[in-house]
Amino acid sequence: MSDPYFQSLFAERIGGARYGQGTDIYKFEKIKRAKRRALAEHPERRLIDFGIGENDGMADVSVRRVMAEEINRPENRGYADNGIPEFKEAVARFMAHQFQVELDPAAEINHCIGSKTALAMLPAVFINPGDVTLITVPGYPVAGTHTRYYGGEVYRLPLREENRFLPDVQSVPEEICRRAKLLVINYPNSPTGRVATRRFYEEVIEFAVKHRIVVIQDAAHVMLTYEGEPLSFLQVPGAMEVGVEVHSLSKGWNMIGWRMGWVCGHRRIVQAFADVKDNCDSGQFIAIQKAAAAALDNPEIPRRTREKYHRRLVKLVDVLRRCGFDCHLPGGSYFLYVRSPRAVAGGPQFPTAEAASQYLITEHSICTVPWDDAGAYLRFSATYEAPDEEAEDELMAETEKRLTRIKLLF
Repeated sequence: MSDPYFQSLFAERIGGARYGQGTDIYKFEKIKRAKRRALAEHPERRLIDFGIGENDGMADVSVRRVMAEEINRPENRGYADNGIPEFKEAVARFMAHQFQVELDPAAEINHCIGSKTALAMLPAVFINPGDVTLITVPGYPVAGTHTRYYGGEVYRLPLREENRFLPDVQSVPEEICRRAKLLVINYPNSPTGRVATRRFYEEVIEFAVKHRIVVIQDAAHVMLTYEGEPLSFLQVPGAMEVGVEVHSLSKGWNMIGWRMGWVCGHRRIVQAFADVKDNCDSGQFIAIQKAAAAALDNPEIPRRTREKYHRRLVKLVDVLRRCGFDCHLPGGSYFLYVRSPRAVAGGPQFPTAEAASQYLITEHSICTVPWDDAGAYLRFSATYEAPDEEAEDELMAETEKRLTRIKLLF
């Protein structure tokens, strides 16, 4: 079949005239294909899925009850634009209670339709052609993708074990610093599970002031902190002067799919974000914002969520250690980031984490997510589906049985 007449019209940012003709397959698409193959070839073998990156539980019943009530109110039918005061005020209460951070709800907070959209829009506020965004890898690529869309460049900061999975901002070349406008960080970190310290945030603030760079801290997993109390970037003196923090209700409140979050911090950046957002969407459904406000006012929801995933991670660490993996409980998130096996005894070699991941899925129906950005690692997620602790223990036992049989070499 011949190409459509508009084939040459696609923007270079998505591949130009070559769009749709490449053979590269996105990592997560490879995993999906391998899962389908494993299910088709071994229908008798249960798929153990540690690759899922979203909560397995529903939003709390109290939140769903508010949603059910608000969805029928005629005053909620219209456009929300840059958000309703009730949600912003709930965010301000939460930030004050949880982090002792006082924010002006009208000027220093703005809602977003999930943190992903905020990370996609914020580069539009600052990036011109030739500008640079500093971004950690492995990590969530959205801010980097949109930096390139605007003609900017991405400078990758590898997260390595020897650096405690913190970026070495002092290693950034001076020429890059001169062109850099954004530094995007994410703590608790996905996928490494590392939590930030006050000292690290202080170094980031010093670096940002010295080089006139704006900091975007992605705090999507902040309520899933196990190592000490959850720490907001904005708790550290000077943070409000250099950037913003992006929050999400998906992880800590089991509101995956509700698409609800917020941007908070320096009022001029929040305003600029709101101006860009105003030209991209018309706001999240008001009933969802009101349900989210109720969730933020209930500290028991993130507490229970944190306890659940902490419990699961403890079990997973114990199992993987007995199977030869060198792993430790993460400081936060619901991910376990471990060095990938290099081979199977008397079997295949794994030159990359992706090779190991594909082998585990296709040959043993164990799904993990590979990362090869800064060494070969596998990500195990504690968000597998299990209705109760008995089901968790059963899944752990089956996992240990299969992994022990494989005889992995590290």
